[in-house]
Amino acid sequence: MPTTNTLDFQLSSYDFPLPPEQIAQFPPEKRGNSRLLVLRNGSDGSKPLCEHSNFSELCRFLPKGALLVANNSRVLQARLFGRRATGGKVEFLLLTPLPLLLEAQRTNAGLHEARAVGLLRSNARLRAGETFNFGETLRVRIDALEDFGRCQVTLAWSGDLSAIFESQGHIPLPPYIKREDTALDLSRYQTVYARADKTGSVAAPTAGLHFTDAIRAQLAREGFAWEEVTLYVGYGTFSPVRTSDIRRHQMHSEYIEISPSTAMALSKAKQEGRPIIAVGTTSVRALEGMMAKGRGIIPYQGTTDIFLYPGKSFQLVDGLITNFHLPGSSLIMLVAALTGRERILAVYQEAILHGYRFFSYGDCMLILPRP
Repeated sequence: MPTTNTLDFQLSSYDFPLPPEQIAQFPPEKRGNSRLLVLRNGSDGSKPLCEHSNFSELCRFLPKGALLVANNSRVLQARLFGRRATGGKVEFLLLTPLPLLLEAQRTNAGLHEARAVGLLRSNARLRAGETFNFGETLRVRIDALEDFGRCQVTLAWSGDLSAIFESQGHIPLPPYIKREDTALDLSRYQTVYARADKTGSVAAPTAGLHFTDAIRAQLAREGFAWEEVTLYVGYGTFSPVRTSDIRRHQMHSEYIEISPSTAMALSKAKQEGRPIIAVGTTSVRALEGMMAKGRGIIPYQGTTDIFLYPGKSFQLVDGLITNFHLPGSSLIMLVAALTGRERILAVYQEAILHGYRFFSYGDCMLILPRP
């Protein structure tokens, strides 16, 4: 684990200048054609610290026998537009994972009802008790107002809730993508291995966006194992850290699922000394969140609010495939916990100098395990 100092706990230590033109607004023309920066974490100097390549060359850099673990959650078209009783516009973003709503539903006068959490936005002031209609089959009532637009709500609907969002909803693109969603995002803001029965994320596990069926087939041919976990990505992944001492930051909670077969594969890899490479920070949070429960590598369903930053140790994850993250975000802090803050900031500066594209639709980096 990298050593720490007091600067590692200061929010200002994670700031860096990023040219706006390097924030990717669209995916690459062809999936899998992203650039790849390879970081030899803990390099002894016998090889260059960084190497520049293409994501299609991923297999060439992975350590022998590596087990890749990816998040198979699927992005829900969770952003809806409706009308207030006064006729004014209202926007709603569902934050509660869809499977939890479907399990919690109850019948009331022919409608299904469930409590949920969401973001509501309107030009006029919102009030508890107010109800909004989104088409003829979905109604949202505010039960309680919280900070930063969050609300406790009750959904009431008829028919298939998933189908309502699929037909009426929009892909909730991150706030740094300065455009409306298009038909292109319906396919490109999903991983090729996202499962329909794992629909419910409001953001994509973006490191997985680089994988194609051909790259996955190549991984299998070359002997790299592949397992999947589910973490329903919440909008909190974009929430800024607002405390000057990052140790006081309260991480958002997310729902995770780790199957018996994946738990067995993880245990086997650890027993055999094979490295575990997480595909994305969401996979890290799922794996390390499970371990933080203190019961070892086990099948798990439940929530995690794990916050990883320098000084926090990784119990399962050895290496990481990840995109380039926002200054001052909890995500760059997680990566810094694996590499060390000064090293990752230096690597980010090299990425900026070499013109890498940042954030969700941007390029990728592979952080190799320590020797």
